[in-house]
Amino acid sequence: MKSSVRTSAKKYVASVHANESDNAENLLRNLVKELDTAARKGIISRNAAARKKSRMQKLYNATFTVK
Repeated sequence: MKSSVRTSAKKYVASVHANESDNAENLLRNLVKELDTAARKGIISRNAAARKKSRMQKLYNATFTVK
């Protein structure tokens, strides 16, 4: 499960840096789902999952929202 979360995060960050907004949005949804599942199963703590979700959402907002 940890490996799956890390792989999803890497794919998401690569998509954001490539400016693929549609793909990044889908990958972000998938990443959030995987983080929530890992937290629910006790693989990572709830706070760690929340922190990672927040950081990934901030990256998306900084890249794709109008400033």
